Amino acid sequence: MTPVELSDPVARVNAPLGIGDVLAQNTRSYGAATAVVCREHRATYEDLAARVARLTSVFRAAGVDAGARVLWLGQNCHRFLEALLAAGQLGAMVCPANWRSSAAELGFVLEDLDPVVVLWQEEEIGALVAEVRANASPEHAGRTWIRHDGDGADDYEARVAAASPVAGVSAVDPERPLAVLYTAAFDGRPNGSLLTHTNLLTQGLMVAMMQAIDRDTVYLNCGPLFHIATLFVTIPTFQFGGTNVFVRRMEAEELCRVIAAERCTRAFILPPTINEIVSVNADGRHDLSSMQSGFDIEGWNDMVAPDTAIWGTRPAGYGQTEVLGLVTFAGLGGTPGDFTTGRASPLTSVRIVDDEDREVAVGAVGEIVARGVTVGAGYWNRPELNERRRRNGWWHTNDLGRRNADGTVTFVGPKLRMIKSAAENIYPVEVEACLESHAGVREAAVIGVPDERWGQSVKAIVAVQPGANPTEDELIAHCRINIGSYKKPRTIEFVDALPRRGGPKDYDALDARFGGGGYPGSV
Repeated sequence: MTPVELSDPVARVNAPLGIGDVLAQNTRSYGAATAVVCREHRATYEDLAARVARLTSVFRAAGVDAGARVLWLGQNCHRFLEALLAAGQLGAMVCPANWRSSAAELGFVLEDLDPVVVLWQEEEIGALVAEVRANASPEHAGRTWIRHDGDGADDYEARVAAASPVAGVSAVDPERPLAVLYTAAFDGRPNGSLLTHTNLLTQGLMVAMMQAIDRDTVYLNCGPLFHIATLFVTIPTFQFGGTNVFVRRMEAEELCRVIAAERCTRAFILPPTINEIVSVNADGRHDLSSMQSGFDIEGWNDMVAPDTAIWGTRPAGYGQTEVLGLVTFAGLGGTPGDFTTGRASPLTSVRIVDDEDREVAVGAVGEIVARGVTVGAGYWNRPELNERRRRNGWWHTNDLGRRNADGTVTFVGPKLRMIKSAAENIYPVEVEACLESHAGVREAAVIGVPDERWGQSVKAIVAVQPGANPTEDELIAHCRINIGSYKKPRTIEFVDALPRRGGPKDYDALDARFGGGGYPGSV
């Protein structure tokens, strides 16, 4: 469906709200409440609405209209939220680029997205932005580039101050894309996932329920805003009249200072940063008692408050950027400590299917597919990929899972990492579970390695229990007995510990070290 503006007053009566509608209502409901904090900047909802009205004029004068793109080349800042709100009122969309990327990677985003306006930052990443602009095509280098953290006459603040509040903005169809988040290059290049007003605002209600977000929530936007895990809490905090506090990036000392000063109640802070905070604040000079957290980490529990929301004991579930972060929630059916199992959100329908899109039996592994109001609008400028991923009326996630007897869904792993040995499909998680059931194995990871005869063969990487010394033959025999013989590893490598990305096993690192590759559908 091609979105159209809701110009007919009758059609607007019961239409879902767009993000501009939420801002307008918040000025009525929470006008004098603090909406955003960013360094020295503080704004109420009335202040925020006034600034957005002027920024909308700036965007319109630069040629931003329905369907246009605005690129954010910056770190976390309240001006990103302003840009999202202003673009949303014009039917346009905003892409927060990954400022940690290389100049070449950002250059690809610039050319692919084709933005009308680029909002960029000098502090810390100015040299990177300059390189991107210098290497851009004349067309893109000549677009409207606005420095958001400068004090010049052509910079963001001066333009906003000089602009007149926009008038005459028509209601925007909430099915229009509002945010574009570039995902991993699973097919050889990144793809911009399109998230609509309805996607973001509807998922916001679900997240608010799980995390007990309300007008008293003070959310610390310290995780990157180009990551859905940060953004999908920013939105409900805004929806419910809470306060969004922005810091440029994660630095333990600064996080402590801001949490204490603003009495932040929630944040996207993972264990590595938590451990840094515990060290930095060992003397307790920063009062972090307002922060709610479900992580059980020594030292941290003494500094923060327990998270009594559902999310506090059963966070996460299964999802991806393309489905607004999550389509299953552990809080609806998972067990504490299991971040991979959950029950489908009441906003989505989730099935497990085979290669012919037929639903598989309970307990069988297949592809996770979903549909519903929190499933995004596909990818920017990728018609053929969108057709494949949306076939038969379902969003195909390219991820594997299984439905359990109790109705919950367990995420198994990326479909591209399925090992194809001759005609047999082998799922690494099943082989890993078998290996880890051996008394001598502490943890295991399984990869596929190219094989001239079979296409791929199974290789296991194993870390043993202290004092144990299982042999390769012993572990292969253990697998032969407990799972299908064709699934057993052909070879095993022993390591001290598996590489990880935060919590999950880092299969890319294992592939690079041990020669993995040739996965079905990979390029």
